[in-house]
Amino acid sequence: MAIHTTDSRPLLSVAMVTLGCARNEVDSEELAGRLEADGFLLVDDPALADTVVVNTCGFVEAAKKDSVDTLLQAADLKASADQGGRAQAVVAVGCLAERYGKDLAESLPEADAVLGFDDYPDIAARLRSIVAGETHHPHTPQDRRLLLPISPVERAASTAPVPGHGDTDVTTVGLGGPATGPRAVRRRLDAGPMAALKLASGCDRRCSFCAIPAFRGSFISRRPSDVVQEARWLAEQGARELFLVSENSTSYGKDLGDLRLLETLLPELTAIDGVDRVRVSYLQPAETRPGLVEAIATTPGVAPYFDLSFQHASATVLRRMRRFGDPESFLGLLEQVRAHAPEAGVRSNVIVGFPGESEDDLETLCDFLVAARMDVTGVFGYSDEDGTEAASYDGKHDEDEVRARLEHVSGLVEELNAQRAEERMGERVLVLVESLDGGTAEGRGAHQGPEVDGTTTVTDLPAGVRIGDLVPAVVVDTEGVDLVARAETVR
Repeated sequence: MAIHTTDSRPLLSVAMVTLGCARNEVDSEELAGRLEADGFLLVDDPALADTVVVNTCGFVEAAKKDSVDTLLQAADLKASADQGGRAQAVVAVGCLAERYGKDLAESLPEADAVLGFDDYPDIAARLRSIVAGETHHPHTPQDRRLLLPISPVERAASTAPVPGHGDTDVTTVGLGGPATGPRAVRRRLDAGPMAALKLASGCDRRCSFCAIPAFRGSFISRRPSDVVQEARWLAEQGARELFLVSENSTSYGKDLGDLRLLETLLPELTAIDGVDRVRVSYLQPAETRPGLVEAIATTPGVAPYFDLSFQHASATVLRRMRRFGDPESFLGLLEQVRAHAPEAGVRSNVIVGFPGESEDDLETLCDFLVAARMDVTGVFGYSDEDGTEAASYDGKHDEDEVRARLEHVSGLVEELNAQRAEERMGERVLVLVESLDGGTAEGRGAHQGPEVDGTTTVTDLPAGVRIGDLVPAVVVDTEGVDLVARAETVR
């Protein structure tokens, strides 16, 4: 028997499956909010959904493959509909869908539709038409840097509650952009105590290995008032830590006429009732100014955490990457950080096997990593990305050589990260509790970003500790980058 909403449209269920970075997680929650506000029923299990929306990642080859595999798995649910399953449609959205559009649709007929960012404002109407059997014609990808700047969601959306579903978990939040201020609905899909909060969309840098600006578009800062408004709502929904995300947080405010806007925004966010910690992600080292270092390291309530995307240390390789820096400037930046906050967390990513990378360049990188004493470093082997400048470079290494360099640097980094964790023995950490198991909690200290930087297990918990509490503890053991700490008292 069909269930109907008050306007006689069938109540369709939808599951959001999100891949990739925290920016994609925010996009999924914005899409979910739009769908729920327009009468869709959100469900966690794709097997129980009429429609499965897969928010894909198109960053590197491994992420692309994961996205395609996930779409194929979702398509299998449609096949089970003959045996009583519900799935009627599988839809691809996100970066892979935007980046390849028509080509993806042609190569992956198992997906009923491939939607680009321009479809987001009308996502509910798009899904209804797809479920009804209408054909959606995917876009031909264009370089979004040549188009008018857009944010993934740009049109006003109603915040009226869906009948029978309450009104406590959907909000209207601003997403920056034109002076009139577009609005969007967001609905939390994860009830945990950490929530990502988008600062901006797009990127104006032209790194030779990166395709992101081409499909995410030019850099657009959200207005501070919109960021603060959404932060207040997230706090009301139980978020204790706000994770500020963008493609380049050091550029925040430059298009609004104030490059130091982030420094003034941070104390506004920490002053919000219910917000215990604010964390900034993705800092471009060449743009990380002393004032921003000081603000992140010393503002009460801001995690002294520096996500610095070094990518390499050899000046020669960095120039070919269309980036700037060298070991001396990078180590000088880390000295600034530690002068303000000796226990600050530092993470980075590096690429090895880049075209033209010599043995000396690789040694320079390894020497830098030893000297830098970072908490976590992600290591990636170079591979060509469609449409990037580096794809046309000469001096490329074969796959075996790239793999050998990747294994070498990854082994070094694993050892260095474990040593840095051991240096934190005896250190006092303030752990955000994210899960509980009897008298033990698991969470993250201020130096640990979500998902990629390890965790801290807290033992000897006092009675009454809840998820979302900040528990002061002393580090007593380590396992790789993970810490074990003994609780003191609950703040």
